[in-house]
Amino acid sequence: MPASPSRLDSGLEVQLRNWFDRPYDDAISAARTCYSPRVIYADEVTEKQRRSIGPLTFFGGHHTVYQHATFEFALSGLSRQVVWCFLHAFPFYNSEQQSQRYVRLDAVQAHVPRRLAGQALSVYEAAIERAWAAYRELARRLEPVTQRTLAELWRLKERQSVAFGRNLAREAQKKAIETARYVLPVACHTAMVYTVSGIVLHRLRRMAAACDAPDEARALVDAMIGEVEKRDPAFFSEIGEAPLAEDEIPERRVAPGPCASDFPAQFDRSLEGHRSRLVDYGARAPAVVASAVRSVLGRPDLSEDEALDLVLDPARNRYRLDTLNVSTHSPLMRTLDHAHYTFRKKLSHSADSQDQRHRMVPGSRPLLSRTLPAEVDVIEPALVAQDPAAHALFRESVEDAFHARGELLRLGAEPELALYVLPNALAVRFEESGSLLHLLHKWTMRTCLNAQREIWEASMDELEQVRGVHPQLVRHVGPPCVVRNGLVSPRCTEGTHFCGIPVWRSFPKTERRI
Repeated sequence: MPASPSRLDSGLEVQLRNWFDRPYDDAISAARTCYSPRVIYADEVTEKQRRSIGPLTFFGGHHTVYQHATFEFALSGLSRQVVWCFLHAFPFYNSEQQSQRYVRLDAVQAHVPRRLAGQALSVYEAAIERAWAAYRELARRLEPVTQRTLAELWRLKERQSVAFGRNLAREAQKKAIETARYVLPVACHTAMVYTVSGIVLHRLRRMAAACDAPDEARALVDAMIGEVEKRDPAFFSEIGEAPLAEDEIPERRVAPGPCASDFPAQFDRSLEGHRSRLVDYGARAPAVVASAVRSVLGRPDLSEDEALDLVLDPARNRYRLDTLNVSTHSPLMRTLDHAHYTFRKKLSHSADSQDQRHRMVPGSRPLLSRTLPAEVDVIEPALVAQDPAAHALFRESVEDAFHARGELLRLGAEPELALYVLPNALAVRFEESGSLLHLLHKWTMRTCLNAQREIWEASMDELEQVRGVHPQLVRHVGPPCVVRNGLVSPRCTEGTHFCGIPVWRSFPKTERRI
């Protein structure tokens, strides 16, 4: 197969798709409304109020007035790395991103840092090209593997249907590229619709250097701000704080410790064989939640079991059956916020890029430039490990990527720039915490067999451990088909994407083969 066209350049494109016409005046009018007997509108704001109320509210810390205006961007030509370590590293955004699970990436399109030149640039570009070649070959190698596995799971021999066979072939292709993406570099371009409020855009400008892709983050934020300033220059000229310099950022001022190279091994030992290990929780969580239920309903007579069933049993709580997650809007469901769990976990960069989208279950992701070892440090997909030829190809590719990173460092490239050539498979170690309210939603979505394999394994691991300490809090937790079983139709909420396996009959004893 001939090589696909390459696009090895910055490639960044930023377009403002939707915006408030007068975001600065809108903020001032919102501030004035706080001290007015009626609602004030943007066209009533005077020049004097722009100059006085704007700085007074902003520098006084009254930032909610700048949250009303929102900006919807179309972003393309940015790296997966800058999305993971910057755009998706905090809770207050919304985005819809191109999926590497379902989009075949034939063309070589990746971020190239502008500060690389000479031999370092040659090493970088060659590494990116080789990674793409490995991706194509791995996808080709895995397609018959995934097709055989799916044919067994879907009982193809019993279903003599041409249409069914075509559907299976398409699904096998998707599973193959979903797994092959693990060898793609984190420099790989992506595209998304990204929406933030005005105050978040101010914060992104301030904090652009506080991540592992500072140059790319600064260029991205500057372009986003430039788009806003075309519509309303006052939103950034009248208020705001300058971006932090790197020497003002605590994460960069703290020197690496003497045992930094031992960190990955120490962390892995602390997992004690888990994908995600429960390391902390409120010992009295069931009693505290039950007490909160009594307080909400005014029913001090409820036993602990009765109170917990009222909030957790889908047969008694209609909210558990809805596909629209209304938990935070329910006085009863908010009682689950009082049960809290902390996990120590290890995922690939690829899987964690999806895991971090559960923004109400935040994690303290590492600065990879400071914590990754020199030797190969990756998560190998289970599907790859099952096939000797795919395993050999995978290992060759990830070893090549880590070697390229080492060469870049030897040539004087900064650690943040050398990270870009590393694969999606690279290991990410972190702590993650959440209340049962938000973990409940995550575990419902990610114990479904359509969830990414690593996140499914981590979620099942977490549920098993919580079941060991608080069984009464998770006895009604599982994928939608388990929660909805016998109570509402259809059981599965995935429609034509139904996995084909009656998970509700055996959960949590669920075998996953692909």
